[in-house]
Amino acid sequence: MNVSLPDNLKTYVDTQVENGSYSSTSEYVRDLIRKDHGRRELRNSLLEGARSPITARVDVNYFASLRDQANAEA
Repeated sequence: MNVSLPDNLKTYVDTQVENGSYSSTSEYVRDLIRKDHGRRELRNSLLEGARSPITARVDVNYFASLRDQANAEA
């Protein structure tokens, strides 16, 4: 796969690699794709949740129980 970039974007990518953030331009592109994929999955999950019916009301006790669960698993 070949990707053409305008000079200003190529310079930006090269700078990211030179600064040690990434070992190669390919690694940088793969990371961008992974992040975009994750962002889209999160967005779809949030939209799916927003479309789903309300099954229970959430109150202070609900969030306290979630905190307790998270602390028990940590």
